[in-house]
Amino acid sequence: MSGTFVGMPAFPTAARAALGDTQLRRNLAHATQTIRDKRALVVAEVEDWEDLRLAGAGVKEAALRDLATHLETLEASLTRAGATVHWARDAAEACAIVASITHAHGADEVAKVKSMATAEIGLNEALEAEGIAAWETDLAELIVQLGDDLPSHILVPAIHRNRAEIREIFQRRMGDVGKAAPADLSDEPAVLAGAAREHLREKFLRAKVAVSGANFAVADTGTLVVVESEGNGRMCLTLPEVLVSVVGIEKVVATWADLDPMLRLLPRSSTGERMNPYTSTWSGVSPGDGPQEVHVVLLDNGRTRALADDVGRQALRCIRCSACLNVCPVYERVGGHAYGSVYPGPIGAILNPLLNGVSDEQTASLPYASSLCGACFEVCPVRIDIPSVLVDQRAAVVDSHRNDRVPSAEALAMKATAWAFSDSRRLAWAERASGIAGRVITRFSRTTLPGGRAASGRLPGPAAGWTGARDLPAPPAESFREWWDRTDGGQR
Repeated sequence: MSGTFVGMPAFPTAARAALGDTQLRRNLAHATQTIRDKRALVVAEVEDWEDLRLAGAGVKEAALRDLATHLETLEASLTRAGATVHWARDAAEACAIVASITHAHGADEVAKVKSMATAEIGLNEALEAEGIAAWETDLAELIVQLGDDLPSHILVPAIHRNRAEIREIFQRRMGDVGKAAPADLSDEPAVLAGAAREHLREKFLRAKVAVSGANFAVADTGTLVVVESEGNGRMCLTLPEVLVSVVGIEKVVATWADLDPMLRLLPRSSTGERMNPYTSTWSGVSPGDGPQEVHVVLLDNGRTRALADDVGRQALRCIRCSACLNVCPVYERVGGHAYGSVYPGPIGAILNPLLNGVSDEQTASLPYASSLCGACFEVCPVRIDIPSVLVDQRAAVVDSHRNDRVPSAEALAMKATAWAFSDSRRLAWAERASGIAGRVITRFSRTTLPGGRAASGRLPGPAAGWTGARDLPAPPAESFREWWDRTDGGQR
């Protein structure tokens, strides 16, 4: 099984370690640049791209504004089509439902379509604890699983691996869980893909139960939609006897017509394709065709919490395209593992706090994992204003610590500043003190650098953590008030 994000350190600590991995940075730079270039080409072909973005955002926003009604319609439509609908408040309930269905059919394994929702709830680990093996069939997810690794990208979970590393993983691990890789396996992409096909084929043909997610769920027709590039999803959705789909409640759209802008936005924004090679849709059970027992688990797991946030609710428009990751300068340098979640990058930096709150140090660090450059908003196909949500979540982090028994150094500094600024005499005293400090800093910088050069504002001691990456201008020797008094308002 793959690893777990449980116990991951806060983002600054994890990012510092990732920055020291030169191979990781090379892999990320190459992969993200390639995806960016492909996306730019196919987006440029669409003359009304901005109108399409507005349409996509409108579809998702309209669904969210009347989410309860659309979910009830979806449940009724699915039930009429022969599916069984389950409601799961959290990860534990969803995992228990899937495990119960699997046990009921005497199966000890499931074949899985790539699904962010099942990764979010830790389904593989929960099934393993129940004695059920969950086999990932997406190529990148397979690489992650065989390598006992963690996903680092929404679309390409193994983006941090290069071809040589993948070849080594296949040769070392495939034989332990199924058909072994050929002894003469090379690192050519076509050869690696062929080895994966041979390894997975027996699992496709043997599996009685499959587990999927869904990119979209159409309320009025009870249709679930999965888009993919490899065909593994189509195999899982058609061959097994039983299909269980774990679907986040935010995936619903109202009508079949609403799929139109979404299926034009998603492939261009994700894989840089005009359309997905495989778009699978299904509505319940079709006698004699495909799975004869269909279950749909509608998952909350913090989504109603996010929906209640007036600023952050727009994050639920996300269609998991990963465009924001590919343009993010922070993600490109540290990768996905530093975010400590299956949702990395800019969208993960807002989605994780919205779903889980900011009570723990790791999650509370994520809204600060951004330069606020705005590139993520510019490429988001459903116009999520990620920078605005990041700022709002930073405020939530600050608010969560207002009643701490032991205030942080930052809180103490802000209180001291408020105390000084609230009285003109104290402010005048602080200005005089800053003038003295400015002369000391200037003298220190000139005497501690070779050749008498002035330092660019880097301070020693506790202040080094701030000034190591930022210039701190030395306070002026004379404050504005002092200058005003000395020059009689600039007249002398």
